[in-house]
Amino acid sequence: MKIIITGSLGNISLPLTQELVKKGHSVTVVSSDAKKQAAIEQLGAKAAIGELEDVDFLIATFEGADAVYSTIVGGNYFDHSFDLDVYYHKLGTNYLNAINETGVKRLVHLSSIGAHLPNGNGILSNTYVVEGILNKLAGVKLTFMRPTSFYYNLLGYIHGIKTNGSIDTNYGTEAKIPWVSPIDIAAAVAEELTEPTGVKIRYVASEELYGNETAKILGAAIGLPDLQWKLISNEEALTNLTNIGMNPKIAAGLVEMYGALQSGLLAEDYFKNRPVEMGKVKLADYAKDFAQAYHQK
Repeated sequence: MKIIITGSLGNISLPLTQELVKKGHSVTVVSSDAKKQAAIEQLGAKAAIGELEDVDFLIATFEGADAVYSTIVGGNYFDHSFDLDVYYHKLGTNYLNAINETGVKRLVHLSSIGAHLPNGNGILSNTYVVEGILNKLAGVKLTFMRPTSFYYNLLGYIHGIKTNGSIDTNYGTEAKIPWVSPIDIAAAVAEELTEPTGVKIRYVASEELYGNETAKILGAAIGLPDLQWKLISNEEALTNLTNIGMNPKIAAGLVEMYGALQSGLLAEDYFKNRPVEMGKVKLADYAKDFAQAYHQK
C-alpha cells in the first residue's frame, strides 16, 4: 500500500512509520522541517516537506495514495496571537479538500477523547469541529482514532514536583484517568490503515488509573515514594498556566478540558465504548522515561 503519514517523526508518527515500513508498505512522511528529511529516508520512507496549511501541497502529496493518516500538530500555546480554533478549522478543511481532490479512499484521523462533545470540553471542542468537517467526505472509509490522556503530558508536572513536592492539578480524584502510550496509538493506527476493523470511532487507551495511583508509580520511579497527587481549583490551575505565559484563551480551554475529565463528562463516551483490549505499554513502563526526563531537568 502507498500510505501517507502526517505528523513528521513525532511520538506517534515515528513508531507508526517504522511499523509500516517493516511490513513492506510504501510510506511517505509529511514534515514541515526540511532537516527531518534525512532521518525520514533512513527509516526507509519518503519525505514530503511542506506545510499542512498549504492545501496544494497536501493535494500533490496525497495523489495516488491508498490511505492517509491525518493529524493536527503544531501551534504555539504560548503565542498570544495564536488562534487554536481557526488553526484546527483550517487544517480540517484542508484535509477534506485534499482527500476530495485526490480520491483517496481510506482516511484514519487522529481525533481525541472528548470529541463527542460540542462544548464543555475546553480545547477539545476543536476535535468535535474537525470530525464534523471530515464527516462530509463521501465514498471514503473513515476512522476517527480517539486516544485518551497521553503519558507524556505528565512531563508538564516535573517543575511542580520539584517546586512543591507534589502533582497539583484540577483533575484525577473523582474519576479514573484513562492513560495512553503513543506506541499503543501507533499500533492501533497501523491496524486501521492496513487491516481496518470497520469501526468509525476507535478509542485507544493503555491503562486506567486514579491520580493517586499515577503519582505512586511515578514517585517510585523518581525516588519519591510518597509523591502525592493534589487537587487544586480551576482558578488555581488557570493562574498557574497564565503565570508561565500561556495564551490565556488556550489556558482556559485546558483548565475546562481537565475539569471535564474530573467531572466525568470528558470520558463518558469512552467508558461506554472502551477498547476491548488495553494497550501493551503501562505507566510503569513509561515511568522509566519520565524518571530520565525528571533527573535531566
